Order: sequence, then C-alpha cells, then structure tokens
Amino acid sequence: MVNFVQISSAFIILFAIIDIIGSIPLILNFKARGTEIHPLKTTLVAYGIMLLFLFSGEMILRLFHVDIRAFAVAGAFVLFIMSLEMILDVEIFKNNGPKSSSSIVPIAFPLVAGPGSFTALLSLRAEYDKVNIVIALTVNLLFVFFVLFSTKKIEKILGKGGIYILRKFFGIILLAIAVKLFTENISHLVSA
Repeated sequence: MVNFVQISSAFIILFAIIDIIGSIPLILNFKARGTEIHPLKTTLVAYGIMLLFLFSGEMILRLFHVDIRAFAVAGAFVLFIMSLEMILDVEIFKNNGPKSSSSIVPIAFPLVAGPGSFTALLSLRAEYDKVNIVIALTVNLLFVFFVLFSTKKIEKILGKGGIYILRKFFGIILLAIAVKLFTENISHLVSA
C-alpha cells in the first residue's frame, strides 16, 4: 500500500546514503581525468543493481540463515560508520575496486549502488512496504540522473561550502536513522 510517510522516510535514508551531492567533487575529479560519464546509462545500471538487490537480497540472506532484522542491525552499524565519515571528514571505508574509465565502475557501482545502499534497502524492507521503497528509490535515481547531467552547474550554484554543509547535515540525519534502525530491530531480536 502506498504510504507517503514511508516514501518520504525511505527517500531521505537513500538520499543520505547515496549522497550524490556529496559525490559531486569526486565526479568532477573523474571528469577532469578524462572519464566520460553517461548520466542515463550510469543511472539505469545503478537502478537495476539496486532493484535486483531489493528483491533478491532476502533470498541471499536465507542461504546464509540470516534474519532480515539481524541484517538490519548489522546495517545500522554500517550506516553509523558512514555517518561518522560524513560528519568527521574521515575515510573508514576504502574503495579498492578496479580503476576504470567507464561511468559504470566506479560511479554506478559502487558510488551510487554500493554496500551502504544495499544495506539500507534490506534494512528498509524490515519496516516498509516494497512499493514505497521502490517509489523512493525511483525518485532518488531520477535525482542522481539530474545531478550527473548537471554536475558543473550544481557545483557552481552550491559552491564548495554549500556541498560541505549538505554533507554534514545528511551525516547527522544518517546517524539518527542508524540509531533508530538499531533500536527498533534489536528489540525484536532480543524479545524473539
């Protein structure tokens, strides 16, 4: 059932994790090194990867005998660490994947569709209807397309200070979401 509260909440969570605004300096760096970025292709590949994980991720968890609530608690730790990265300007997660000139790697995966977004999608499934998550994901990926399409204009408008402030703001939001995910799901695991 479509629920606008769930959609807006899922949108904010995914928006904070995907952090396409905070990734603008990184995207500009790729462009400066000659990487050709195809906004539509990059967005569609990231969207496909995330939808696949949203619908088949639980099946994968079952293979390892992991409950979705337990995964949500583990995901809360990952989100907590990611929020600390955003707030404290530290790098805890290192991207040691292959260096490629393609806009698929590293932009579609793992920058947009990466470990944080996978964790968030499965964690959201513990609390929200799938239809609301898909709508929130679709709106987020439309925003990703818009940002990829107009990266230089956005940087000019926001400036480095504006991007920095947005990153801090969404870091604090993400921290609060991580705490909420942890407390709501740990209580179900303890009482079971």
